Amino acid sequence: MNSDYETTIRIGEIYMVWTKTLAVDDLAPNTRQVVKLEEKSLLLINESGTIYAIDKVCPHLKLSFKNSKVTPDGSIICRWHRSEFDLATGNVKNWCPFPPVVGNVLGKISSEKTLGVFPTKVEDGQILVDISA
Repeated sequence: MNSDYETTIRIGEIYMVWTKTLAVDDLAPNTRQVVKLEEKSLLLINESGTIYAIDKVCPHLKLSFKNSKVTPDGSIICRWHRSEFDLATGNVKNWCPFPPVVGNVLGKISSEKTLGVFPTKVEDGQILVDISA
């Protein structure tokens, strides 16, 4: 472990490995940026000052979330088939409703899956993510 990039914290028997991603100033409110940590590509989202880290791609057909809509209630909607996921939990709110009629068929190509979400925190002006979660 390189102490310049990672901090490990033990809580009971759970270990969290916090990895630096970006300076918080590099992710202005209501913006997003793709980062790569180890072999994972994540999308960091600063939604009105709350920072989320999610898998970069939708679990339906593995298409990018980069330009997808974030809703005021804390969801992200895939721009391709409009699957909707809670940014905090990754839970599915709506699975592949688009295009009408055909969306239901496309939704059956891949069974409903939650979105990968990862804990974040800001420390000393840096955004840290735990990808071990």
